[in-house]
Amino acid sequence: MLWGPLTKPRQTVMEISPPDRVKRRSMASAGVTAEVVRASCRERLELRFRAPLHLLVLHDQGARRKLAFVPADHDYRERQDSGPLLRLVCFYFEPARMPPSTTLAPRLFEDTAMADTALKVARLIESTSTDIGPYFEALCAVLAHELVRHEAVAQVKGGLAPWQRRAVVDYMEEHLAGSVPLATLAALVRLSPYYFCRAFKQSFGMPPHRYHTRLRIEQAKTLLARPFSSVTEIGLSMGFQETSSFSAAFHKTTGLTPTAYRRSLI
Repeated sequence: MLWGPLTKPRQTVMEISPPDRVKRRSMASAGVTAEVVRASCRERLELRFRAPLHLLVLHDQGARRKLAFVPADHDYRERQDSGPLLRLVCFYFEPARMPPSTTLAPRLFEDTAMADTALKVARLIESTSTDIGPYFEALCAVLAHELVRHEAVAQVKGGLAPWQRRAVVDYMEEHLAGSVPLATLAALVRLSPYYFCRAFKQSFGMPPHRYHTRLRIEQAKTLLARPFSSVTEIGLSMGFQETSSFSAAFHKTTGLTPTAYRRSLI
């Protein structure tokens, strides 16, 4: 069991820059290392990780606790700007010690039970108690099994998690008049484009591009209810380069042309 700064090679732990702005304490046993990282001031920090280990990170922000999972040999990069003092609980799992599972995918998620377990580990690391090795190992084993279970549940459901749905819809609504590349949306929720398309359709019942078009048409309907803009101007404001393409998309979605829809409101 290890206390204080990690004694493993540097490439196996999170790199934090500048390093003198954080305090770190850790324990290790049975194929897993856990550490608590606390920022000592509200300054920008750069976090980077890539190693042949699975990484689980708990962002402890009081009432809001988010988890990030990064499979072995994947990149993890994050920047913490000014705001609440950074507090992380990091777990580095040796893949060979993990329970049998399907391929684990990178993801951000919320899970109250896993967050509570991670915080119990953090309290152990920061305590002055002795003979806590068996309890530490048991808690880390629970986390490993919960990670695998969470992945299995996500695959059975086949859809996007609530936070992923919110992130994608928010991005689409902010870019109604612009393009929303599939690769950008997939990266936003940390999925491959192929898996993202399947999960999105499972969640929304249609492909991403069709859902984006529907959002644009709904906004166009709001604008058509106002008499100040022409159909052409509204189409252009929604990202359609020609009135004909706007009319075609509008008719396909609503069964009416933009002009007919406007007249129906009178």
